[in-house]
Amino acid sequence: MDVVNRRFFLRSAGLAAATGAFIMQSCIKDHDLGPGGTGAVNLGTGDIGILNYAYALEQLEAAFYIQVIATPYSGITDKERRFLTDIRDHEVIHREFFKAALGAAAIKGLSPNFTGIDFNSRASVLGAAKTFEDTGVSAYNGAGILIQDPGYLLLAGKIVSVEARHAAIIRDLLMPNTISFAGDDIIDGNGLDLLKRPSEVLPAIAPFIYDTIDASGLPTP
Repeated sequence: MDVVNRRFFLRSAGLAAATGAFIMQSCIKDHDLGPGGTGAVNLGTGDIGILNYAYALEQLEAAFYIQVIATPYSGITDKERRFLTDIRDHEVIHREFFKAALGAAAIKGLSPNFTGIDFNSRASVLGAAKTFEDTGVSAYNGAGILIQDPGYLLLAGKIVSVEARHAAIIRDLLMPNTISFAGDDIIDGNGLDLLKRPSEVLPAIAPFIYDTIDASGLPTP
């Protein structure tokens, strides 16, 4: 993707995010807002809780890719830099979309913990990216069944399709010329992406966030 096309995409995506945020803000009036308070970050209840759950994941991914581009790993190629820059821009758009859409119901900005990642190492960075992207896709898949509002479900479906593209790119960078982008570790016997519930995802990302997340109000299947 050249610079002109990338900028056009980002302008279009930003407009779509703003429009989607306006629609979601209108819907939020009819849903429970997340509770306030101190201590653990409470995601809230119902659909708002699920949206905050997605917002937390997007915060983590955006912060990670911002750091990757700010301090590129040793030996990064021009192609890899372009790919990772595009992914960074997508994740920032996703993060800002949820923040604007949730408004006063949004959780605070989380503090990422990347001390376990060597940002000078290609293997460490791409390995972490693989973890974040695979986890993100499975998290959206697992949260979809919990969403009640069809409008929210549609938007989540659009975002997870982008996250899946990210996952495929990262896997191809790690293991080129293989079918790792659709390996049987992420695709089940029915040819479907794996899904994970919040109870599985949040412990997996906990080492990468200093904050404690309280998901006790999230809906269950």
